[in-house]
Amino acid sequence: MSGLQILAFLSGLGGLGATIGATVSNEWKATSRASSVITATWVLQGLWNNCAGNAIGALHYFPSMLALDGYIQACRGLMIAAVCLGFFGTVFALVGMKCTKIGGSDKSKARIACFAGVNFILSGLCSLSACSLYAHRITSDFFNPMFVAQKYELGAALFIGWSGSVLCILGGGVFCFSVADCKKSQTNYVYKGAASHSHVPSYQRGRGQSVSQRPPPEYSSSSRAPNFDKNVYV
Repeated sequence: MSGLQILAFLSGLGGLGATIGATVSNEWKATSRASSVITATWVLQGLWNNCAGNAIGALHYFPSMLALDGYIQACRGLMIAAVCLGFFGTVFALVGMKCTKIGGSDKSKARIACFAGVNFILSGLCSLSACSLYAHRITSDFFNPMFVAQKYELGAALFIGWSGSVLCILGGGVFCFSVADCKKSQTNYVYKGAASHSHVPSYQRGRGQSVSQRPPPEYSSSSRAPNFDKNVYV
């Protein structure tokens, strides 16, 4: 069980790193070569900055305008929430794992580990929602024949964010299922012990009482009374 929790922790930690990398990346979308008039110039856009480059390789960074679209603001909030939840999930996982010496009793450590798993799952869902929303906007504009502005394609940051979200969800799910299996095994062990302890002595006591309380047939009063009556009448 400890090895399973270590794998879950590494999965959640890798997902957190991928989520942070996708959040700070400027390659959420890139210009499409098919619709670009000047092929020697390309533009990359992220959640925080826009990057323009040319064939020489020079990059010019400029911040995004304050009047951002609603989906960009939503993606910013979701990615920040994903990073925060993943960070707290990592901290709680370190405290709640069985191989660590902190966290208190096994019962309290199990609760902390389950809480860490929930944080990892929520982090993965936030990152997955942000990347999917951004990708949906890009694909909608790309395949819209009425959209005449510059079209973009999916950037590398989206695939990194999707990978991080999957790792976080897998790590959180393993944490939750490991804690559930541990509690189930402990409950079954206690139940079997109680059943064996209560069943065997009662069965032995029942046999002992039935044998000890059963009177011998030759000494019973009911067997002697009918014989005595018959002898008297005869």
